[in-house]
Amino acid sequence: MLTPDQRDRLEVVLVAPRNPLNIGAVARAMANFGFSRLSVVSPYEAHWREARSAVGAPELLQNARETGTLAQAVANCTFVAGTGTRTYRKPEQPVFLLPEGGPILARQLAGGHRVALVFGPEKHGLTRDDLSSCHAFVEIPTDPRQPSMNLGQAVAVCLYEVAHGVQGSREQRAREQGTGEPASNAGSLDRLGSLIEETMLAAGYSPRAMQAANRHDLRVLLRRLGPSALDTRRMLGLFRRILHRLQDPSVGGRSR
Repeated sequence: MLTPDQRDRLEVVLVAPRNPLNIGAVARAMANFGFSRLSVVSPYEAHWREARSAVGAPELLQNARETGTLAQAVANCTFVAGTGTRTYRKPEQPVFLLPEGGPILARQLAGGHRVALVFGPEKHGLTRDDLSSCHAFVEIPTDPRQPSMNLGQAVAVCLYEVAHGVQGSREQRAREQGTGEPASNAGSLDRLGSLIEETMLAAGYSPRAMQAANRHDLRVLLRRLGPSALDTRRMLGLFRRILHRLQDPSVGGRSR
């Protein structure tokens, strides 16, 4: 089982939920497994905190954080996992079935990382743009005749697997530990992506018709690379210098 400190580093994120009763059911499921951090992104109903379905978890619902964007909700997290099925999605991220994805998230928490587990709207799930903010995609296996699952139920089965996550193989742990340097959080990766995009624009590399696609690809690429916090700071410094030189060619070092 995870320790209280480890459970406190997991953020459950609901993107654009429509039904307040579902949000309340999520709060109840979180309380069942000892998790308390809930973020709600752009909820459809304004009075979602009043949901009576949060049985035994009214304080968790009242203390939940509301944000305008997914990027804001996961900015402090170093590992972000989107959830759903692949019935209507073709994720560009590594895909793990829930039985193996739960232990992976548990090991991230055990390693001191702050983790976000992201769930999409009831009608269509996470979009391609939502998934570009994720490091991995956790697929909830369901019968193909009924692939969709109630939001509260989906959160419950995922948190059960995370709460009871077991240690993986020595090789898996070694890959996840990497160099041992702290990983970049999502906010830092987004700042780096924005700076690279600005540099591309200044260099005339990103025509208007391709800007949205390039922005998406940058988000996916940076999460796939998984740079450490130190490497991200170095790259930020590098691209700031390049951008400054592009914006003011008179500034720069000596030619060689």
